[in-house]
Amino acid sequence: MKRCVLLALAVLSACGSVPAPASPDKLGGDLSVFAAASLTEAFKAVGGGFKAAHPSSNPTFNFAGTPTLLTQLQQGAGADVFASADQPNMQKAVDSNLVAGKPRVFATNKLEIVVAPGNPKHISGLADLARADVLYITEAPDVPAGKYAAQVLAGAGVKPSPRSLEADVKGVVSKVGLGEADAGIVYVTDVRAARGRVSGVVIPDAQNVIASYPIAELRGARNPAAARAFIDYLLAHGQQTLQGFGFTHS
Repeated sequence: MKRCVLLALAVLSACGSVPAPASPDKLGGDLSVFAAASLTEAFKAVGGGFKAAHPSSNPTFNFAGTPTLLTQLQQGAGADVFASADQPNMQKAVDSNLVAGKPRVFATNKLEIVVAPGNPKHISGLADLARADVLYITEAPDVPAGKYAAQVLAGAGVKPSPRSLEADVKGVVSKVGLGEADAGIVYVTDVRAARGRVSGVVIPDAQNVIASYPIAELRGARNPAAARAFIDYLLAHGQQTLQGFGFTHS
């Protein structure tokens, strides 16, 4: 009898030592994020981290110039999250009743001159962009990077004549990398992402601007729980990833 009691106690003790099964991650489904083109590489990496934390989720991204994304949203495009490269376009989304809750700034950025590898035109600063032998291109004036570029050039008293106006920063980087232009102004992060295909010339802080990136859940989100979780993940765990791509945080 004593042996039976001891055996029963041993069985109960063993059962008690078995850890309870982990509860499954209830956060899943498709998640559509509309994000500024300058976030392409960084957000792909953040998305990978988010999926690792929530395996049943399926984050997808639509990268384009911020005003292009805004127009798509205003025309009814379905998305859960909007990440803008500037505050004015996010405010337009708010004014259009597209945003749920208050947008939050998750990163900042600076501008840099992008040039061909090795800087064959020996561009050393903003003033060189107005040289007759430099083919300068920029973003369209409604694109955040284009606005920022115009701002720093005006502040420096430099008036280059752009040969083309691109839809986003990736278009500028691509043309410079292909030799179709000599220089442009993009974000520091874009030059870093294209390392090897282009080079960069630093714009001094006294002449530079700080670009703020706000993010928000969209009012028409099909997966609001995942939208909020992605934003929370970005603000908490995604900061180190963003810094690895050259973004800063105010």
